[in-house]
Amino acid sequence: MGKEPAEPRGLALVDPAFITRQSAMRSLRLPNLLATPRGRLLSFFCLYLSEGMPLGFAVTAVATHLRRLEIGPAEIGLFVASFYLPWGFKWLFGPLIDTVESERLGRRRGWILACQVTMAVTLASLVFVDLPAQLAAFTALLFVHNVFGAMQDVAIDALACSVLQEDERGTANGLMLAGAFTGQAIGGAGMLWAASVVGFQASFGIVAAAILAVTIFVVLPMRGPRNGAQPLPPAASRGFQQALSRMRALLGSRASLAAVVYALLPVGALSLGLLLQSNLPVQLGFGDASFASLQAASTVITAATCVLGGWLSDRFGRRRMLAAFVLLMSLPVLLLAAMLHRQGSGAGAQLANAFCAACLAYSLFQGLAYGSNTALLMDLTEPGVAATQFTAYMALQTWRSRTARRGKARPSRLGVIRRRWRSMRSSA
Repeated sequence: MGKEPAEPRGLALVDPAFITRQSAMRSLRLPNLLATPRGRLLSFFCLYLSEGMPLGFAVTAVATHLRRLEIGPAEIGLFVASFYLPWGFKWLFGPLIDTVESERLGRRRGWILACQVTMAVTLASLVFVDLPAQLAAFTALLFVHNVFGAMQDVAIDALACSVLQEDERGTANGLMLAGAFTGQAIGGAGMLWAASVVGFQASFGIVAAAILAVTIFVVLPMRGPRNGAQPLPPAASRGFQQALSRMRALLGSRASLAAVVYALLPVGALSLGLLLQSNLPVQLGFGDASFASLQAASTVITAATCVLGGWLSDRFGRRRMLAAFVLLMSLPVLLLAAMLHRQGSGAGAQLANAFCAACLAYSLFQGLAYGSNTALLMDLTEPGVAATQFTAYMALQTWRSRTARRGKARPSRLGVIRRRWRSMRSSA
């Protein structure tokens, strides 16, 4: 009698139910947003949204709540200054983020994960701090929160330099700025409204939950570029090579030297973005409500047009469009200067209307220039040392703008912190 043919051994081990379960798990797996152009744009918008929310929350919602608790202006000023302080030194984190990496979590993704979890934990722990009795502990926890917030910003920018294609960097940078503006608005005005409904203590949990939502749905599923198959050199040798790479990236070519000079020089006529925009309205007879409306409209226009400007630079050339935006940004400044020269700076309806028109036009063209400006610096950045190089460019631009805003009479932020700390100690 002939035997029935035996079933192939490999097929006998296949369980149809197992295949069904595996297919279901794959369908439930969150997508890697970095794998597609639209996914990359969405992911960086969400990442910057998670950066902006804690900033707006602390500077607007928390500062307002502290004032309602009858905490003095000096203490609130120290709180706000210490909150911003880590962002002024975030360039120090660049070499660390470029050198220390995780093969399992990803070179940039590991840093973003660690920073976001720490930010959420520090915010959630503020629920248990008693205000105003424990203001020092409250300020210290938010300071730690911002150290990791600044570190996260460096890692996100380095990731963007590595994964964004050249023809999408302008749009992505515009969306990143729009995400930061939106996050600050939600964390500030939005959390003030939420606190009136659910209570101020619950607002800490809401902001922490928003950060963790970005962590779970955006950061955890993402897979960034890896270093390749080549083994890493020893730690000491790798550190030396990284130092040489950073120096070459910053100063080793004509393009990199031009980028340093560009980051230090003012981009166009910037007077309407400096102290003139807050000093001149007083002389023109603006009230608080009318000036606040002008500032709000200017912010909305800048946030909206930075995406458009980045998209235009992707389509029609980065340097060409940036040059056009800078020239257009200078026109309202020159026209207002000519009008002030003829009529003086006294109050008058015609001059006040001209000032409003100049500010709104300036905000429009400044927004157009924002996205293409940072995209140009990304174009000149080497992905391997992006945390150091790109952050150095941005630090130079920040120093330039702060120097222009400060003028001769305005003290530095560290000086303000020292004086307020001394006044608090002397009054204690």
